[in-house]
Amino acid sequence: MAECPCFDETDRKARKTSEGLLEMQINAKAFSSAMSSALASAVTGGKQLDDVLKSLALRLSDMTLKAALTPLTNAIATDISKLVGGSSGGSAGSSSGGLSSLLGLAAATGAIKPFAAGGVIGTPTYFPLAAGGLGLAGETGPEAIVPLARGSDGRLGVAGGGAGPTRVTINIAAQDAASFRGSEVYLTGQIARAVARGRRGL
Repeated sequence: MAECPCFDETDRKARKTSEGLLEMQINAKAFSSAMSSALASAVTGGKQLDDVLKSLALRLSDMTLKAALTPLTNAIATDISKLVGGSSGGSAGSSSGGLSSLLGLAAATGAIKPFAAGGVIGTPTYFPLAAGGLGLAGETGPEAIVPLARGSDGRLGVAGGGAGPTRVTINIAAQDAASFRGSEVYLTGQIARAVARGRRGL
């Protein structure tokens, strides 16, 4: 017995409604997070309420603009994916491969900024979390994205950029051994303080 086409249409509408509700939920969470962090910075950060409200207005307008442009960008991405995938056979695999190469081209031209090597986010930026929900970076100023690497002990941590051990050579010219021994404690303290200042400056 053939299924009624009306069931397919109802199923499609239900999925579209579900997607719309999920998007509204994500936007509501982002709005709530923006409001609470703005008010928290006013209360705990000692910021002027006018500055906080201006910052909040900018963040909310940014969120609204991104939400308004999402359907357009999704439609463009879908059309480009079909176009690129269709030109190489039209299969699902070639479509995703075509889209991947297109995204690689966009990254190479600067339209998409990869952060695999690290970088700085200077403006409030929203991003999806792996477990669901929405994250916010750069909300109170520039934030660094730092690549992680496994050390020789297997633990995950911040990559050191290949920096090796630092060697410092200190040459001391003394008149005689007795005068050096007399100032040895003083010199040791001076060297220790200089090294500590250098470490703080790194």
